[in-house]
Amino acid sequence: MRQLIAGNWKMNGLGASLAEIAALSSLLRTDPPPCDVVVCPPATLIARAVALNSGIAIGGQDCHAEASGAFTGDVSAEMLRDAGATAVIVGHSERRQYHGETDAIVAAKARAAWRAGLMAIICIGETEAERDAGDAHDVCARQLDGSIPAGASAANTAIAYEPVWAIGTGRTPTAREIVAMHEHIRNRVATPLRILYGGSVKPSNAREILSLADVDGALVGGASLKAADFVTIVRACRAAV
Repeated sequence: MRQLIAGNWKMNGLGASLAEIAALSSLLRTDPPPCDVVVCPPATLIARAVALNSGIAIGGQDCHAEASGAFTGDVSAEMLRDAGATAVIVGHSERRQYHGETDAIVAAKARAAWRAGLMAIICIGETEAERDAGDAHDVCARQLDGSIPAGASAANTAIAYEPVWAIGTGRTPTAREIVAMHEHIRNRVATPLRILYGGSVKPSNAREILSLADVDGALVGGASLKAADFVTIVRACRAAV
């Protein structure tokens, strides 16, 4: 499978930030990578990002499980698709933590993504306390079982393993820990899906991480905001074998 490098801008970016997507497109056009690339800006920028015709896939950062209704402030998967998105992140640890999203809610959002024709990037990951207690594999197994609906395939779903304690902290697990968790995920999920690593992925460590066994790409946070940083990560991907 081709590796997938996804950029999650989180709640960052105004209209002027679209210049970074244009710059990224220009850099990748001269040296196309052997991987898939998607950038997930705030919902307010999705349509404008698509209108750039940059050749880069654009995704959303969340969606509601329902197609429409009285859900003030929410965005449906159909709305993302209508704006030109082709993918959506669901179940990010920040959604689970700050919005109380359960595995069942995440699964419903993944089904909504499929309903709208979007690829769902389903996030899982343990907290520092859970890892220190030796529960990381059990926690991720429960999240996998509860968050991935029946019908998941390589065409409509990717898994992003993001240890919560590594997100935005500058800390990353050891190579051995990443490989062990990705192998655990691979063995837990019957269908072959791309498994991305996320959590303080940056230009300085991307090549090492993306070369590890069972790592099928990366979900990148802060380093995706600047084209110069993100393109270095993208170019660190390996050719499909």
